[in-house]
Amino acid sequence: MTIFDAIIQAIIQGLTEFLPVSSSGHLRLYQAITGQSVEEGTFLLVILHLGTLVAVCIAFWNTIWALIKEFFVLVKDIFTGKFKWKTMNPDRRMLIMLFISLVLLVPFYFFKDKFENISLPVLGCCFLFTSIELFLASRIRNTKKTAGDLTVKDAVVIGLFQCVALFPGVSRSGSTISGGLFSGLEKETAVRYSFVLGIPAILGGCLVELKDALDGTIEVKILPTVIGFAVAAIVGILAIKLVKWLIKSDNFIVFSIYTLLVSIATFAYCIFA
Repeated sequence: MTIFDAIIQAIIQGLTEFLPVSSSGHLRLYQAITGQSVEEGTFLLVILHLGTLVAVCIAFWNTIWALIKEFFVLVKDIFTGKFKWKTMNPDRRMLIMLFISLVLLVPFYFFKDKFENISLPVLGCCFLFTSIELFLASRIRNTKKTAGDLTVKDAVVIGLFQCVALFPGVSRSGSTISGGLFSGLEKETAVRYSFVLGIPAILGGCLVELKDALDGTIEVKILPTVIGFAVAAIVGILAIKLVKWLIKSDNFIVFSIYTLLVSIATFAYCIFA
């Protein structure tokens, strides 16, 4: 793996982890085209995911810090008998709903290999699913629910949408933002909920992928790996800003068009390559 190759994959990861177009699908497609080994590709994927994890922590630090502080207050209230479901503030409600959404994902990780080991034609179908999902979400108007209005039903819906995104080609951010919009969340809240929910999901995925990579025989090249990490983090921050702007300006449909084109290109590659 060269420095150039690491930079290209870092740009792909940084952009597509947060743009609702599927990072895993793009990287798997790139690695298939370039003939990169599974072990080397998996290890680099872990490093790039960690880079985008840094990006989301920087971009949503205020929200994350508020949730961390609320977690300790919540624990205190539970043990002192002061916890009341009906009087939860927005940060506490969001924290609990995030936990519910995340718990739904846990059982599916035992079958993670079944989701990832798919053929290119199936990958094309997954990109097509993302395109349809984003198109439907882009048609939703007048969503007004904020963090203080989140319900268990909303958390379950968004959590199930995240489970579907275990398939490469199905965007995690696209699915969870769409799930939030389908549930009536305002756009800013849907984006914030989606990206914060992605933190433990990304971290858990990194640990699983790292174990799989270390089970094989790989030669780690330090410089390309470090550069890839840094590029993924920088590009990730820019991608988050782009998503926020596009969804506020009602241009979310551009991602639906893009993933449709990627789906067609994937099918074409399968036929003519």
